[in-house]
Amino acid sequence: MLTTAPAPTELPIKEHVIDTGRIALNVREAGSGPVAIFLHGITAVGAVWDPILRLVGGTVRAIAVDQRGHGRSGKPEGDYSADAFAKDVVSLIETLDSGPAIVVGHSLGARNAVVAAVQRPDLVRAAVAVDFTPYIEDEVFEALEARVNGGDRPFASVEEIEHYLQNRYVNLPPDAVRRRAMHAYHRLGEQYRPLASPSAMTATARGLREDLVSAFTAVKVPVQLVRGAESKLVSPAAWDRTKKLRPDLPAVEVGSTDHYVPEEAPAAIAAATLNAAAT
Repeated sequence: MLTTAPAPTELPIKEHVIDTGRIALNVREAGSGPVAIFLHGITAVGAVWDPILRLVGGTVRAIAVDQRGHGRSGKPEGDYSADAFAKDVVSLIETLDSGPAIVVGHSLGARNAVVAAVQRPDLVRAAVAVDFTPYIEDEVFEALEARVNGGDRPFASVEEIEHYLQNRYVNLPPDAVRRRAMHAYHRLGEQYRPLASPSAMTATARGLREDLVSAFTAVKVPVQLVRGAESKLVSPAAWDRTKKLRPDLPAVEVGSTDHYVPEEAPAAIAAATLNAAAT
């Protein structure tokens, strides 16, 4: 059960790079206490979690990561599998030397959170998996890949980026759209382009089709499953199959949200994070 999150704090958010020895990860962090790591979805950046960092920063040390291939983090050639992403998370926790950590992930990040928990349950004490399951249909992945590949294009201005994003993510509030426009793109000459590596996004989207039944079956740490009640990525059928696979895991739907629950209902995800911190 999701409880009510506290009011937002005025804690500053610090952006810096942590070199884990495996990969250099750009992070944004606020607060102090037990570590909670936040992992975004495909093509996004750690800044999408800013409202949640301010909601939970009074209780935890909240660290939002630009995952490999995204934002200002490393963009190595080759491996964009679930295993590679999860090992990045594990290496970050090891570098911080303050685990075990809570790992909160959305979409791509939800998958990576669960796989990291399977890899190193000694370093991941709990996970929150938002709007991703092992049973997403092929046609849904095909539509997602088309959107991801279509996003690699130039823009003439930040305003044009915002217009594009608002049409792509129709339920995002204006501040969330602005945040993506300001932090997920950079200026190159007279144009703006996504910070995400195009080849990495293609490989990442393809990797989302990996079989995850074994990971969801094997995970032993507490996992809170969350779905946007109007999600077009996790269908009702996929959600039901996941709940039947792991009936022991708490599973909640957040009303009046689609796939982008953390940006549309940050208080709900902040509450889930604090629930995990209390376990």
